[in-house]
Amino acid sequence: MKFYARRITFYLVTLWATISLNFLLPRLMPGDPADIMIAKLQRNGEISATTIRNIQLMLGSSDDDSSLWDQYVAYWGRLLQGDLGVSVTKYPAPVSELIANALPWTIGLVGLATIISFVLGVGLGAIAGWRRGTWVDHLVPSTTVLQSIPYFWLALILVSIFAVNLRWFPIIGGYDVFEFPAGPDPSWAFVASVIEHGTLPALTIVLSSVGGWLFGMRNMMVSTLSEDYIVTAEAKGLRPRRILGAYAARNAAIPSIAGFSITLGTVVAGSIVMEQVFTYPGVGKLMFQAVQNNDYALMQGVFLVITITVLAANFIMDLVYGTIDPRARQHA
Repeated sequence: MKFYARRITFYLVTLWATISLNFLLPRLMPGDPADIMIAKLQRNGEISATTIRNIQLMLGSSDDDSSLWDQYVAYWGRLLQGDLGVSVTKYPAPVSELIANALPWTIGLVGLATIISFVLGVGLGAIAGWRRGTWVDHLVPSTTVLQSIPYFWLALILVSIFAVNLRWFPIIGGYDVFEFPAGPDPSWAFVASVIEHGTLPALTIVLSSVGGWLFGMRNMMVSTLSEDYIVTAEAKGLRPRRILGAYAARNAAIPSIAGFSITLGTVVAGSIVMEQVFTYPGVGKLMFQAVQNNDYALMQGVFLVITITVLAANFIMDLVYGTIDPRARQHA
């Protein structure tokens, strides 16, 4: 019980520190981010006094006479109400609305591709370590080569082969905007369009990352198979399948699970390069646009969501780790 209490306290303190840092960053930047943002918005026409006040409260302003503590309390108040400010890039759309629209695309594509890559890599790595010297073991060099290819280069090769030459998949987008001009539609035809558009980006992620999981799991399996308890299990006459699943693979997978928690946490950040190559409407593309346009409110919002997601993923995997490995609870 102490293990869980300590982990919950640790993540709550980390979350508070992260949100406080998110509040301080715009106020520590040179110049006045609020004035810059207001000036950009005024280029597109008149903006209301309420919007100007909200931007000043969100980013801090030299014209704001309130103390830093009052601004901090007001920031928490708006945050708890889900108010992350207004985007310059897509004014007057609220930042929370933009992130909410982009989040399902990134979680659906990058999250699913990451899980597939992990399961595939760990599964094949376990078999490669168990059957050293067979054809499965020869997958290690080829998948490692794929991982060494730059991300954007692999994506462009796949686009050239499967989208431009063979015309099997669309080149860009999250769905067919000509077939669904009104946006996402709750129909099987729309789901089919999303799967068709997401296949190449997902394949890019899987091919780029499966080699690392396979290589790491294979080496851990080789190391684990030389442990005394494996030799004892074999000497007792246990079935090979039981030794593989209940003894070797279970213990060899523990480091991979720890690495998976970190990878899963960064899913929301998306793959900025991949989303740019395929013009995919995810959080990574949103972050790229925010940086390009100096959209401080959008950058703050995306940073906050990414941080919370990373902490949540690590917290969940800490609980899982503590469940499958009792030593983690004893020494935490």
